[in-house]
Amino acid sequence: MLTLNSPAEREVRRRIAGQLLLERKSISEVARIVKASKSSVKEWKDALDQGGLDALKAKPHPGRAPRLSAAQKRRLLVVLVRGAPAAGYRTDLWTCKRVAEVIQRKFGVGYHPGHVWKILRGFNWTCQKPEQRARERNEVEIERWRRKEWPRIKKRELKSKPA
Repeated sequence: MLTLNSPAEREVRRRIAGQLLLERKSISEVARIVKASKSSVKEWKDALDQGGLDALKAKPHPGRAPRLSAAQKRRLLVVLVRGAPAAGYRTDLWTCKRVAEVIQRKFGVGYHPGHVWKILRGFNWTCQKPEQRARERNEVEIERWRRKEWPRIKKRELKSKPA
């Protein structure tokens, strides 16, 4: 089946299906056209029969309202993008605990660190492991090796392989 993420996208699909059903298309045909299951189209048809196209509107999401408003989330994203050192941390590593502390400090809203990932996921952020690099790392020497030594080693390796 087709995966649609937002309630608005799902509503558009239901309304298209509703329009097709009003045009007397069969449930199977509508399901194929809008890439939905027959059982979903049957439910939409029943709702359409009882309440018209308005019955196919997106309904408000049940549950508790978010504790951070959309504007606060945008401001939080700006803080996160600036980096952890700009927020007062020694390293440039965002952890859920740190993000929860920033939310508490900036907005006065308490979040358990275990639930902060939901906010981060809403920003399309994913878990990232910091890249480990040696303090003694010499970028100039690494680049020289990549340009000169590695191609030479690679050529030798290709010549030694039997055909």
